[in-house]
Amino acid sequence: MKQCVIFDMDGVIIDSEPLHQSCERAIFNSLGISVTDEVHHSFTGCTDELMWSRIADIYGLSVNIPDIIHTKKSLYLTYLKEKEISPIAGVVELMNRLSDNGIFIALASSAPHEQIDHILDVFHIKHFFHSIISGEDVTNGKPDPEIFLTAATSVGIEPASCIVIEDAYNGIIAAKSAGMKCIAFHNPHSGNQDLTKADLVVTSFDEITLNLLSAICSELLS
Repeated sequence: MKQCVIFDMDGVIIDSEPLHQSCERAIFNSLGISVTDEVHHSFTGCTDELMWSRIADIYGLSVNIPDIIHTKKSLYLTYLKEKEISPIAGVVELMNRLSDNGIFIALASSAPHEQIDHILDVFHIKHFFHSIISGEDVTNGKPDPEIFLTAATSVGIEPASCIVIEDAYNGIIAAKSAGMKCIAFHNPHSGNQDLTKADLVVTSFDEITLNLLSAICSELLS
């Protein structure tokens, strides 16, 4: 039976949440609002559209959301290009193990394609992915399951044979709502995320073995 492992990107492939949060805090300051860490981290894994729309509602802002999103994207790409970035330890080795054993690999990230392409190109890992789905490709962002269901359809594999690797509550809820198994990667830079809805929590990609993936898909783990 064919299996697919679907990776989130931010906080799973690249430890980018600190960069995102720095960009967003700069914009918060320019808007004159004080956003608590708790509120800020609650948007981890969401699309920019969802995050900034909710921020505008919460703080009663009368702003042009597309303009803010454009500013954030430009600022973040500048940060990425100025800083030396590298994959999270062990994630490329995991992709190699999956690829060598005929397991499909997909990406389902809330990030726009421009950011995804830049990161995958810098890391030289784009060739691993049978499908790359961006938040720009779906109508509803995480925690809605649409992005993961789209990824599964794009590789022709049933949701029940897909395992999602996520670092954020919103992504975990999306994966489980899609009828998929979910491994939560505990990334301390992703904020105080509730990972309890995942089927398994790991702190290192070395923990994810082929036997473990097979056991999860067979519901042998309790």
